[in-house]
Amino acid sequence: MYPTVAEVLALPVLRQGRPHVVAGAAGLDAPVRWAHVAEVADIAPLLRGGELVLTTGVALPDDGAALARYVAELAGVGVAGVVVELVRHWSDKLPSALVEAADHHGVPLITLSRETRFVSVTEAVNGLIVDAQVDELRAAERVHETFTALTVAGAEPGDILREVARLTEHPVVLETLSHEVLAYDTAGTDPGELLPGWPSRSRPVQVGERTGFHPGAGWLVTVVGARGHDWGRLIVVCGDPPPRRYVVVAERAASALAVHRLVAKDTDGLERQAHRAILTELLANPVPPAELTARASALGVPLTGRLLVGVAVRPRITATTRTTQSTPVLLRELAEATALAARRAKVSALVAADDTLVRALIALSPEAGVDAVLRRLATDVHEARSSAPAVVAVGTTGTGPAEARRTLVEAAQVAAAAIGENADRVVHRLDDVRLRGLLHLLAGDERITAFAARELGPLLSRDAAQGSRLVQALRHYCEHGGNKSAAAAAAHTSRTAYYQQLARIEQVLGVRLEEPESMLSLYVALLAHDIREGDDHTTG
Repeated sequence: MYPTVAEVLALPVLRQGRPHVVAGAAGLDAPVRWAHVAEVADIAPLLRGGELVLTTGVALPDDGAALARYVAELAGVGVAGVVVELVRHWSDKLPSALVEAADHHGVPLITLSRETRFVSVTEAVNGLIVDAQVDELRAAERVHETFTALTVAGAEPGDILREVARLTEHPVVLETLSHEVLAYDTAGTDPGELLPGWPSRSRPVQVGERTGFHPGAGWLVTVVGARGHDWGRLIVVCGDPPPRRYVVVAERAASALAVHRLVAKDTDGLERQAHRAILTELLANPVPPAELTARASALGVPLTGRLLVGVAVRPRITATTRTTQSTPVLLRELAEATALAARRAKVSALVAADDTLVRALIALSPEAGVDAVLRRLATDVHEARSSAPAVVAVGTTGTGPAEARRTLVEAAQVAAAAIGENADRVVHRLDDVRLRGLLHLLAGDERITAFAARELGPLLSRDAAQGSRLVQALRHYCEHGGNKSAAAAAAHTSRTAYYQQLARIEQVLGVRLEEPESMLSLYVALLAHDIREGDDHTTG
């Protein structure tokens, strides 16, 4: 906001006096808060710091010790510099004691070899300062308007951080109080330089107040939170001490983020959103870019040098859960339960919900007992969500970022296949889902769909036209391996009535159910049909 001594010396009104810096050149970057004419030697007690003192020297002593004391007192109150006109008292050069004292205290000492109208200097300098202050106030007003508009519009954190980066032209990071990166904007710089080692770099940076600048790190830090509940920090990576405008930007952005969190109670938290973004990109990139692994590491989940296991948690939607909770709410609660289970198991994990299930990527040390960790995690999830049962499925273990996508995809496929399987199993793996798992892998293949239609088409049409339950009777028969008595009991039908249903099935389909290949083909067709239609008749 304030001009520097060097900028003041560049003004035309001072240039015509032929300014010459004779001491304290290192202080020319000091800001000038005001220009003040002072001809008396004991002016220091009347100053507040930051003034550029203008004098002809007529009232200054010639005694070396007195001149040194004069400079020391000015330095003590923090003046920006001293300008001496070489016309009335000293016409050639300044006393050496004055020059040496100025050098010693780092106070810029400037001479003017021509007579200069000090009133014109003060008008020009102070006018420049006032104009800068007005500009700063206007800029602050624009900042307030910008972030008020973002708050009213319900802007997402990414939009808020994008505005911070635009206004400051510096990278900005939103982190949790445990120093995990929730969101960031690089302001056009390389994310590979901003994010690596973030938690360890951020942890020592403390400013001792809600907003402050840490000169060692070059970070402007402000705490994010509301109603006494702080939950994060907003960091502008600016290098040099920031102008007041940057502080206003950071504080208004922090307020907008706090309001967003209060308003968005019914949506995923910032941590889940950050996790979802990374998981989505891992699924979309068979070979994850270095920037993606850096982002995961900044969230406290390193992917390199770790064993990676994909986990999928899928709710068993029963009549009870359908009436008590919407699926999005159920999935959000399931995601939080999974994240809590990972913390209790003391493992790093990316956890987020999508439309149908909760995905997680567990990162374990190479020495970890994978099976024990997964069993503990799954047990905690089941206990936390006992009122809403879920399937916990895992993919095969990978050894680095390049295998993250495979294990995540496998886990989701196992979860989909296992939804109708043994509800008592704590963890489902590829080995557990067998034929159903294979059909889930091939669910998008039109040849499988055509096969199911050929095998079951006449029976489906008969049920639809006459309201019969022949498909269900066939399912019981196949599930009990052709044991008619057991199938009739499962169907809660008398043997005579059930045998009549089987005869009708054979008539409609033109096959003999007792032939092993017929029963196998029909059972495969039933599984493929159920998967395709998303209608699992054994759920719950």
